[in-house]
Amino acid sequence: TKSAEQGHANAQCNLGNRYYYGRGIKQDYEKAVYWFRKSAEQDCAQAQCNLGECYANGDGVKQDFEKAVYWYTKSAEQGNAVAQNNLGVCYAKGQGVKQDYEKAVYWYAKSAKQGFDAAQYNLGWCYAKGDGVIQDYEKAVYWYAKSAEQNYADAQNSLGWCYANGKGVKQDYEKAV
Repeated sequence: TKSAEQGHANAQCNLGNRYYYGRGIKQDYEKAVYWFRKSAEQDCAQAQCNLGECYANGDGVKQDFEKAVYWYTKSAEQGNAVAQNNLGVCYAKGQGVKQDYEKAVYWYAKSAKQGFDAAQYNLGWCYAKGDGVIQDYEKAVYWYAKSAEQNYADAQNSLGWCYANGKGVKQDYEKAV
């Protein structure tokens, strides 16, 4: 607390996390937002991402996807993989921004290349559906497999579906199971 009160951005972000999750102190989303904002205004990418999530979920603040996109963008531009994925989700769903699958793919790819499992799954989904890219089941399988290897359940399910249906891979019911 002392370090956060002295203006240290990382300490402020950490204190925000403690309030957000109720770790060692009573859970308080509004106090979490207070500390995330203090840290985010000092360009702490993690705090910017966390603040974006608070706005997206309406935790401690009124839900506001435009503000979520603002903070996700600041964090994503600094290379935060979670923020990049979350920004991709906003573009894919048209939350706080005009729906744009190509921008969603752009942000998913940045995050996926850093190894973030949810982004790898989301990118695979875009290739499977042809959202923002030319439909390509082989690329979908590639990204699903990357995510599935990290035990991401949705990716495991989608990869199994690809094997069961011979989409991007040779049909193989054993691997599908």
